[in-house]
Amino acid sequence: MRRGLRFVPLALLAAVLLELVVFVAVGRAIGFGATLLAVFAASLLGLVLLRREGMRAWRGFKASAQAGQPPGRQVTDGLVGLLGALLLALPGLLSGLVGVLLLVPPVRRLARGGVQRAAERRVSSMVAGDLFGPRRVRVRRGAAAPADAPVAEPTVVVDGGRAIEGEIVEPGRN
Repeated sequence: MRRGLRFVPLALLAAVLLELVVFVAVGRAIGFGATLLAVFAASLLGLVLLRREGMRAWRGFKASAQAGQPPGRQVTDGLVGLLGALLLALPGLLSGLVGVLLLVPPVRRLARGGVQRAAERRVSSMVAGDLFGPRRVRVRRGAAAPADAPVAEPTVVVDGGRAIEGEIVEPGRN
């Protein structure tokens, strides 16, 4: 994870330069006053949506917690909505466009699925089960592995207090 962080300053610099190039190009096409007004209006809309998305995320989390359901879907949906509103609130045409796209339902579902998969990779299977509910796992049957290779054994895994049979688990992992 640390290896990816060293490119963050370079990525931020590239994003700022790209925003500047787009601003100048749009400014030449429709006029700088209209472009500045569009950026200001998008940022104002983003601030309004930021509050709305935050409240929506909190209500969804609270409702799922009160119903005793895993809150992961509401949390990831709220995070994607908040990210979209935040990108819209930032001054810039490209960040605003990406922010608006993240607020469109089909794109939001795709992004939510990506956020959920990333979260599941970074937490233990027990925490992922508590957040997102029981997992479904495909078990492939095939030729046996060589005797000296580490073997993944079929086990019964407890996920949120429920036993799930037939799950393949690496030795030493929950």
